Amino acid sequence: MVQSAKPTQPIWCPGCGDFALLACVKKAAAELKIPTHELVLVGGIGCSGSIHNFLEINGLHALHGRLLAQAVGVKLANPNLTVFAAGGDGDGYAIGMGHFMHAFKKNVSILYIVMNNETYGLTKGQPSPTSQIGFEGNIEKPFDAILTALSIPAPNFIARTFSGDPKTLTAVLKEALEFNRAHRGFAFIEDLSPCVTYNDTYKLWRERVVDVSKLPGYDASDRKAMFRLCMEAMDSGKIPIGVMHRPPEGAPLDPALETRVLPAGALGPARADIEIEPNRAAYAKLLHSVA
Repeated sequence: MVQSAKPTQPIWCPGCGDFALLACVKKAAAELKIPTHELVLVGGIGCSGSIHNFLEINGLHALHGRLLAQAVGVKLANPNLTVFAAGGDGDGYAIGMGHFMHAFKKNVSILYIVMNNETYGLTKGQPSPTSQIGFEGNIEKPFDAILTALSIPAPNFIARTFSGDPKTLTAVLKEALEFNRAHRGFAFIEDLSPCVTYNDTYKLWRERVVDVSKLPGYDASDRKAMFRLCMEAMDSGKIPIGVMHRPPEGAPLDPALETRVLPAGALGPARADIEIEPNRAAYAKLLHSVA
């Protein structure tokens, strides 16, 4: 159901990386002066999926793995809204993988944030799709969302951040939101957000993260170059973070989904006038067409 009540206190464990993301979302939205009534956050299932309860904005608690489908629906219903979807690596990369893959090619102007802690924190620390080999008996190689996102040839915004670096996280969030608000398409941010209770990776990730923008050959408009840089960083034991892809300035873009589905200047179904008298002729035509 749609949330309209005052925000509650976060229920996360003290030290959880999600606190940093929550603070940075507030800061980014405030600095961009986005009115709170124009913000909608669709939360997934899991610890991170409750984030919309802690913000004074419109919120929707989605079904497990289905938050992207619902966020797309919100955007198409009212394209003037700024729409987030926020969940965890289990919600997004396991049961939600089908929606995750298709979101890039749909290219609707929403921001999807995945708080990746490499475990199912809410259900007490089982391995997730991103867990390392050996974690709680895991024998599978971890899924990498950035490499997957880079492999889909669509004009999306793609980035990875680290909750231990809130300054960069805020800057990336602001750029992603501006991308969305300009109706340029889908923005994806994976935030490395440690679970201090079941998989405390703060120290390890601080030692391993590397800002790709500081690597030789960095060019976020060159998908092939970024894929190579990410692979090289990973092969050397590092975790690449930063903006991985942004469509080049001035280049022709594939239209965002909402601009393809809705007529130019359309308000969207949520704001349409559906009263009888102004639409009598249109309704009569519709009824006649199906008679």
